[in-house]
Amino acid sequence: MAASGLWLPLLLAAALAGRAAALWPWPQYIQTSEAHYAIFPHDFQFRYHSSSAAQPGCSVLDEAFQRYRDLLFSSRAWYPPEPTRKLHALEKNSLVVLVVTPGCNQLPSLESLENYTLTINDDHCFLLSETVWGALRGLETFSQLVWRSPEGMFLINKTEIEDFPRFSHRGLLLDTSRHYLPLTTIMDTLDAMAYNKFNVFHWHLVDDSSFPYDSYTFPELTRKGSYNPATHIYTAQDVKMVIEYARLRGIRVLAEFDTPGHTLSWGPGVPGLLTPCYSGSHPSGTFGPVNPILNSTYEFMSSFFLEVSSVFPDFYLHLGGDEVDFTCWKSNPDIQNFMKEKGFGSDFKQLESYYIQTLLNIVSAYDKGYVVWQEVFDNKVKVRPDTIIQVWREEMPVHYVKEMELITKAGFRALLSAPWYLNHITYGPDWSEIYMVEPLEFKGSPQQKALVIGGEACMWGEYVDSTNLAPRLWPRAGAVAERLWSNKLVTNLDSAFKRLTQFRCELLRRGVQAQPLNVGYCEQEFEQT
Repeated sequence: MAASGLWLPLLLAAALAGRAAALWPWPQYIQTSEAHYAIFPHDFQFRYHSSSAAQPGCSVLDEAFQRYRDLLFSSRAWYPPEPTRKLHALEKNSLVVLVVTPGCNQLPSLESLENYTLTINDDHCFLLSETVWGALRGLETFSQLVWRSPEGMFLINKTEIEDFPRFSHRGLLLDTSRHYLPLTTIMDTLDAMAYNKFNVFHWHLVDDSSFPYDSYTFPELTRKGSYNPATHIYTAQDVKMVIEYARLRGIRVLAEFDTPGHTLSWGPGVPGLLTPCYSGSHPSGTFGPVNPILNSTYEFMSSFFLEVSSVFPDFYLHLGGDEVDFTCWKSNPDIQNFMKEKGFGSDFKQLESYYIQTLLNIVSAYDKGYVVWQEVFDNKVKVRPDTIIQVWREEMPVHYVKEMELITKAGFRALLSAPWYLNHITYGPDWSEIYMVEPLEFKGSPQQKALVIGGEACMWGEYVDSTNLAPRLWPRAGAVAERLWSNKLVTNLDSAFKRLTQFRCELLRRGVQAQPLNVGYCEQEFEQT
């Protein structure tokens, strides 16, 4: 879309703030006016167009229609009785949805299209999309366009929107190892993700602290590695529930099982998997990363990732590969001998590469793609050309901007997370720094920049559980959501502040305990008491 089509509507929308809903994230193209139409909740319905590839029985849209009807009207039970019809001759009693291609029973993928066109004028109240996933994004935009007059009328402005995401991977990472997150908390987060048009739930399931994933192949992993095998685990049914809940909101589930580091919780359930550490010539009784020199290690990984590949249907798995501490490996005489036999000398990065390359071959054999943290690239592990590298280090070994340049120059696809660690908090409006990050800021050719498929906001769990997750995430994560969805020219902080402040109030109305951006109040706050 031409940039000229962006700015005038942006200013106009700002002028209408307080009357027409301010959209978040901002669409690629929007034209709106002060002309508006009445919506009567008792009559309004979402309808399939007769030519739509999706028809009644399409679970994704059937459930979305009911969900958005509830969001628009049921949670506003305090609205007054409808005024007489004669005061509002112009009204809209339905939104007609036309989906071009079938796909109601499929899962979203990295390649899924999410474009849509939304038209609200004298003749039409119409949503057109290529796929059901685009229809979901359009329904969210429609729900944000509806506003209430001081008299309690539901109104929607005359509007034309053509919209699509700038990046195809717009993710949010949750860490469920350091603190267990109940299913209800995960599902509430998925709801809020959909409101922000995020489309990837990066589930960092296990880590040093605990192993809550309930493996049916190796049940001892959970029995001995979780905080509480009766309460703090995710069963196979739980995982299926999360995947389906996410699918109905157009969200992929990217599961991460990080090795060879971050695996202390694996050890109790799989004896011999971790490396025994030595103090001098004797074992110290402590353990380090996965032991990379044993055949039994790879036999275990082969069986375990066969299960994981069948449980998580997305094409991609996240295999980690970050922050491997070599201290324990260096202390172990068996590993020292293995290093000599392989000709690795004292370069333990070569040993790490040996392990990761073997693991990647195992996962590739299950017809899975993979995402890895940037250390895998930094340590020159030989990976397939279609590997996705996730950049998380802000400064080391180089600044993340330079890292993005190096990764794409090598021909790999990249995800950016380094400036979006939302577990880091400061006093004041840190959302604006998050908002002003430009993922394509690095030096490189257009071909390089096309390899950046998006990014993720990350919420690590050292100091976060279900008591403080929502206010720490929202609306700050929304700054990342708009950066990954909207045109790169949408960077006006004053406009963003006004819209995000209003969107935060809308999140409150929808039951999301989003923290305030500054001094002020929301009309919706009385509903929270």
